Amino acid sequence: MNAADGFALAGVSFAYGAIPALAGLNLSLKPGRFYGVVGPNGCGKTTFLDLLTGGKKPAQGSVTFMGQPVADYRRRDLARLIALVPQDFAIDFAFTVQEVVLMGRHPHIGRFASPAAEDWRQVEAAMAAIGISHFQDRYVNELSGGEKQRVVVARALAQQTPYLLFDEATSSLDVRYTMQIFNEARRLVRDEGRTVIAVIHNLNLAAAYCDELICMQGGKVAACGPSDTVLEPELIKKVFGVESRVAFDEFSNIRQISFRYWS
Repeated sequence: MNAADGFALAGVSFAYGAIPALAGLNLSLKPGRFYGVVGPNGCGKTTFLDLLTGGKKPAQGSVTFMGQPVADYRRRDLARLIALVPQDFAIDFAFTVQEVVLMGRHPHIGRFASPAAEDWRQVEAAMAAIGISHFQDRYVNELSGGEKQRVVVARALAQQTPYLLFDEATSSLDVRYTMQIFNEARRLVRDEGRTVIAVIHNLNLAAAYCDELICMQGGKVAACGPSDTVLEPELIKKVFGVESRVAFDEFSNIRQISFRYWS
């Protein structure tokens, strides 16, 4: 295996019964980049992440990771390489926040073994990075939806994987905590060479943080490339059906998108 290979999708298609979800995807995702996956509802973004993690198998084509088919990995081995923050997270049992974050260390802990000092160190670091250390002893089933989502992000960080996949990881968070999580993700890419692949609905958020964007429409890739070349008014109108204006904002030092829509 060669870690430099990252993900490669060749002719990948997938369907839910007779309903097609993805068709003919050909992509190469290199390590050390922050990728954003954008597109309208129902275009296949979550299915795309499920294929990367091996949660679903393509009906046609192949998905390889580090030079090996994703389907060939043992689940435990893949969990040491890829962490996923899902859209929905439900725990019916009374686990504490710390206990849930510690679940991210399970791929690194031997069967029947107890957490080592390094495991606890990673748990503490992940909670501190997401700002949840002060309620580590609270029960997860007593938290708000936004608080639970921050716990799930911390669990993924504690997993200490070279690849982090976010499926609308900040959809239930306010702007402060959204920026906190994406700032940490950006730092991991920049300072540690990690790879982040994030499904994002907010195009301005994608423009602010992502090196490259994969814009999907109807189960296909409508555009893929550097963020500042993908997010153009013509593509936004074609994919999302809205008028837009893209301008450079001096305060944020990034391009900002404004929208106009008539029903």
